[in-house]
Amino acid sequence: IDNDRLRFRQHMSNEMAHYACDCWDAEIQSSYGWIECIGCADRSAFDLTVHSKRTKEKLVVRENLETPIVYDALICNLNKKKFGPKFRQNAKPIQDKLESLSQEELAKAKEEISASGKFNLELNGAVHELTTDLMTVDMQTFKENVREYTPNVIEPSFGLGRILYSLIEHSYYTRMDSENRSVFKFNPLMAPFKVLVLPLLKNASFKPVLTQVARSLRSMGVPARVDDAASASIGRRYSRNDELGIPFAITVDFQTIEDGAITLRERDSTNQIRSDINTILDLVVKLVNGTEVWENVIKTHPVIEASTE
Repeated sequence: IDNDRLRFRQHMSNEMAHYACDCWDAEIQSSYGWIECIGCADRSAFDLTVHSKRTKEKLVVRENLETPIVYDALICNLNKKKFGPKFRQNAKPIQDKLESLSQEELAKAKEEISASGKFNLELNGAVHELTTDLMTVDMQTFKENVREYTPNVIEPSFGLGRILYSLIEHSYYTRMDSENRSVFKFNPLMAPFKVLVLPLLKNASFKPVLTQVARSLRSMGVPARVDDAASASIGRRYSRNDELGIPFAITVDFQTIEDGAITLRERDSTNQIRSDINTILDLVVKLVNGTEVWENVIKTHPVIEASTE
């Protein structure tokens, strides 16, 4: 994928799903414009929190702590003998709201009670006055032996069809010297076939070497394709396999029979080097695995004059 045509976009609040607290899309630019290919939603603890609230069951993870944690926290203490009769049908919603207050909100409530002797709680558009005979906010020390929390969820979604289409489109180009010579510049890790094995010409003496090279590649875990069609020139066979995105080509010729050397061609530059079979096979494995790059290979192996393209 072309990095210049890949972007990450954060959802605005008015386009986010109800369950998400944050969401990012990976978008790829193609002939269809910018299309969403990956979506990553931070669902936080939405699902478990909703189920827990509905079922009245705590859906949490509990971890025993080797070393207990001791900490101080503000809590809201209610005088339930007076609280219930005071607020009647609103007692439960008010209690739930008080229990959901953060430490910062409880600190503000404590300050308000200290200053005026009461705390005004807003709930569903109404203001409820809570005096010190109904509630107090106190600091309490807690010892935690078990860590308890609700797991959060990150939900990724991949559009594989869109990603593969974009990969194909981004990898396609035509040679500068001819619009009829199409190429897919697949990364060796992505290419279905990694290596093309072919003879310079149709000749029975090449067959044993072709078979040896192809079998050796496959035994090394490198998918190889043999193209020994007699009717096409070497250049035409290079070209039609460039259209398949095969990154490397090994050519067997008459000199191979004499000295055991073979030619290795790189698809995008069309540069070729020549060396003995074992050296070329070792280079191919490194190039395919990504532990070596062609730019470094041609620094240590001189580029030879290419066969007719």
